[in-house]
Parts: sequence; structure tokens; C-alpha cells
Amino acid sequence: MKGGSIIATEVAEPYAQAYMALAQSHGLIDQFGADAASLLQLLTESEDLSQLLATPIIKPAQKKAVLEQITRGQVHPYTHNFLLLLVDRRRIQFLESILKQYQALLRELRKTVLAEVTSAVDLTEEQQQAVCDRVLALTGAEQVELQTRIDPDLIGGVIIKVGSQVIDASLRGQLRRISLQLSSGR
Repeated sequence: MKGGSIIATEVAEPYAQAYMALAQSHGLIDQFGADAASLLQLLTESEDLSQLLATPIIKPAQKKAVLEQITRGQVHPYTHNFLLLLVDRRRIQFLESILKQYQALLRELRKTVLAEVTSAVDLTEEQQQAVCDRVLALTGAEQVELQTRIDPDLIGGVIIKVGSQVIDASLRGQLRRISLQLSSGR
């Protein structure tokens, strides 16, 4: 169900835009954003769910029954209906891409950038704020959404990724740069 392909993107964009239009017309932008986040978390945590939705031989009625069970009372009724529409149109296998694209549209609407932060240990509130401040200064955005991940191999420091820009302030990155300088100096 990983949606990184060009086809997934081409399919996801119009559906994400339609979902955003529905959200805007009913004043549900934040609700749909929360629904998208919880559905993405479900897909990440359940490989079985991802496989079920992506498998073409599983009947649409079965997919709808599973979606009914896991989303009843958990997402807005419009979101639930949107999921059923995706099943009917045989686009449910692109759900992850559609939801991520919706989140990107939401960030754009709010003038928010996504900063993916990888650190060796959990960041304190102050460290998270320092990362946000640095990203705001670099991008000129109004808000920053942090997505954090722990990687003990970094030893210390952080790696911040905003779009295609990467700031490697990790100890591992510093050691690698020193190593390259030493090896090129010969």
C-alpha cells in the first residue's frame, strides 16, 4: 500500500483535492486532518489492513465491512463515505497516498511546513522549539509541523529534512564529513 509511485501520485491528487473541497465546503478541514492522521496511523500499525485494502481479489463488500468495523464512530461520517467511495471506484489501495496528499494540501493552506526530525534520543520541548525556530527562519513559513523519529545510530544531534533540503547536524554526519576531509587531503 506504499504510495510512492508516479501512478499513485496521479491517482491520489484529484481524490485528495476532492476530499479537501468537501472539507472546506463543510468547515471540516481540521476534522478531516485528524481523520487522515488517525487513518494513516492505522495503516502504519496494521500491515494486515494495508494488505487487505491493496489486494484486488478481495471483494469490495469485504473491504467495506472491515472499514465499517474500524472506522465506525472513529471518523467523521463524510470521511467514512469517502472511504466507501474509494472502494467503489477501486482506488482504496491508494488510500495512504491520498491521505498524505490531503495532509500536504492542509499544510499548504495553513502555510505550514513539515519538518522530519531524526534524533538519537527524544527531544525536549526546548529542543523541539529550537528546531521549529530554525525551520521557520529557513523557510519563511508561518508554522512548522514536526514529525520525529528516533535513530540511535546518529550518536547525537539531529537530522532535519524539510522538503528536499536536509540539515545534518548529527554527530554521525560530522564524523563522516571529517572522515571525507581526511581522506581527500591525501
